[in-house]
Amino acid sequence: MRIAFSVLFFILIALLIPCAFIAKRSRKPIGASVALFLSAIIPPILGNLIIVASGNEIFSSVGCYFYFLGMDLSMYGLLVFTFDYCVIKRPNNGLNRMVNLLLIIDAIQVMLNPFIGHVFDTEMIMLNGYPYYRIRPYLGLTFHRIVDYGIFFACFFIFVYKARKSPRYYKERYIVIIVSLAVTCASLTYFIFSRTPIDRSMVCLGVFGILVYHFSIHYRPLRLLDRMLADLASDIPDALFLFDMYQKCIWANSAALRLVKVENEEYDKCFDALIDLFGPPNDDREDWMTRRIVGHGDDARYYTLEWHTLKDEAGRSAGVYMSVRDNTAEQQTYQQEFYNATHDSLTGIFTREYLYEMIHKTLMENPDETYYVVFVDVKNFKIVNDIFGTGFGDYALKCIAKWISTDICEDCVYGRLAGDTFGICLPKKYFDEQMLDMQLQDFIVVNGAMEHHILIHLGVYEVIDRNIEVSVMFDRAHLALSHIKDEYQKHITYYDDEMRKKVVWDQNISAQLHEAITLRQLRPYLQPIADSSGKIVGCEALVRWIHPENGFMPPGAFIPVFEKNGMIVEVDRYMWRCACEILSSWKEKGIDLFISVNISPKDFYFMDVNSEIRKLVRKFDVDPKKLRIEITESVMMDDLDNRMDILRQFRREGFIVEMDDFGSGFSSLNMLKDMPVDVLKIDMNFLGKSTDDQRSNTIVQNIINLTRDLEIESLTEGVETEIQYKALAKMGCRLFQGYYFAKPMPVDEFMKFCSLE
Repeated sequence: MRIAFSVLFFILIALLIPCAFIAKRSRKPIGASVALFLSAIIPPILGNLIIVASGNEIFSSVGCYFYFLGMDLSMYGLLVFTFDYCVIKRPNNGLNRMVNLLLIIDAIQVMLNPFIGHVFDTEMIMLNGYPYYRIRPYLGLTFHRIVDYGIFFACFFIFVYKARKSPRYYKERYIVIIVSLAVTCASLTYFIFSRTPIDRSMVCLGVFGILVYHFSIHYRPLRLLDRMLADLASDIPDALFLFDMYQKCIWANSAALRLVKVENEEYDKCFDALIDLFGPPNDDREDWMTRRIVGHGDDARYYTLEWHTLKDEAGRSAGVYMSVRDNTAEQQTYQQEFYNATHDSLTGIFTREYLYEMIHKTLMENPDETYYVVFVDVKNFKIVNDIFGTGFGDYALKCIAKWISTDICEDCVYGRLAGDTFGICLPKKYFDEQMLDMQLQDFIVVNGAMEHHILIHLGVYEVIDRNIEVSVMFDRAHLALSHIKDEYQKHITYYDDEMRKKVVWDQNISAQLHEAITLRQLRPYLQPIADSSGKIVGCEALVRWIHPENGFMPPGAFIPVFEKNGMIVEVDRYMWRCACEILSSWKEKGIDLFISVNISPKDFYFMDVNSEIRKLVRKFDVDPKKLRIEITESVMMDDLDNRMDILRQFRREGFIVEMDDFGSGFSSLNMLKDMPVDVLKIDMNFLGKSTDDQRSNTIVQNIINLTRDLEIESLTEGVETEIQYKALAKMGCRLFQGYYFAKPMPVDEFMKFCSLE
């Protein structure tokens, strides 16, 4: 027995070494993992060869170490091979490191056995007259077996799982491995519990390694492949037709026979049936390698035909085969998905992105046609939803979409841009403004008992340059809507060059603001403020732009732009600084005048107004009373309580607060009782709107009396004549501002005007 197993172990090792070498040199991706596994099982077999052949205690112990450490290495190689063979992604780094760590710990504790003696020792027994040294296990060996068995069973169950989940044609490659693993495990378990000195499982392990090599590197299941090909050809859902070199059908699968409605394997009828179904091919049959549609509308079916030539070894045609695939379900799914992606889910018309694409295509395909791009805007649609509910609102949008698709033009392209806005592109010759205006004047949506007049505006842009983005075209059409003043009377407006010039102007001056402030092209102009005796007691700082190209620019040319885009904040901050610089220089010269600075409503949204102004006052050492804070009534329209607190804080810190444009709003009198202001500026333009001078004078007199009773100083702005000045002074007004005294002027001219130089 000793000699027989020694020879057997030696033969296995001699076989495994070249197998591992060949696997390593193999070009197959799995070759590396096969070589690793074959190399890993050599040490445990070698260890058992030493144990069986030596009959010596020391050599037997050395063989045991080869055996145990080799089993750790074998389990690592088996795990790597399992993942590659089963085509499974290896576990994440954490799990992988944990397995490797267990194997390393086990190997270390085995190598410490000579010093601790916690894994095993050997005892001699006699078998068939020969001494053998078998293993006497301890706790360390139990840990070793748990680790190796755990990895072994993990690999085993992976193979079982893959065999269950794989198609029947692939089960063979897993079943052989599973059986080999089961036999090896059974023999190893028998060895452990029988306590025989010879581990017969090493024979199973070696044979398993050779099987792994064979199935991974060389094995090709030809019979299985033949059966697979036959089954595939018969069961494939595509229709397959095989023709000889004379165009005679010699075979067709069941799907093909059903397609051409041929029964009883009458293959010779298939070619004519294909021509009846798809039409005759040309000489080279290229037009059969296309998609064909059979039927119309909802009954249409879609097929893909492919024709392939079979050649012999000499490259001569031996026949052909044709495949026909029914793509009807795929095509219908694609068409549905395409429809969903390109059509608005609520209204059923084009989405914005697809509308842009279709408009661009239409414009490029019709270069000689003049087109309008129309922006359709539903006014106050949020109110419709709030009053009638979103259900009615959705119904209204559907009605608008239906009106666009049926009443405007048959040749137009249209879609929903977003929310309550729509877009249309149509030939200019079909745009009937009169008809559309009549329809829009009485556009009423009725849904059950609910009825509402929907206000719709059309902004129209004539396409001149077809190379600009379609989105820009709609932006211009949308911009045209801003010029509708009476929105209930005028429904259609057109974009023109003046609008474009204004957009360009707004963009240009906005881009130049930072440089204008840096280079001090923005300058403070001072308009004098006089008392009742005509003495100049202060001024208001007003911004003017001395542009290097456009020259003197009045505030109306740029202030509305900056108020709209929020850049007015930078202008105001700059003017506050200029006013503080002027007051600082006046302080050094002993000039006792105040300057009023304006605070815009948007200043409160973008910065801490009180903090900004206090910093400037401290920096330039200015008396807060000399820098008057001027606000308009509109400042108080939002967040009233917070704005009141800010104004009170200004007054506590010594600033004088003025309310500008009193009388131009609707709630001034209501707020005046609580408003923390020191000066009320009365707008003379308010009085100029009246045709009854006596009534106007009565209103002004009472406003002045009201301010006096409230201990608020009155200042009338817009005073243009001496008569106005004297009349207001007689009424009790104390401060005056207007062209009667002087227009706004540069600082140096103001100094000369006031004789301050």
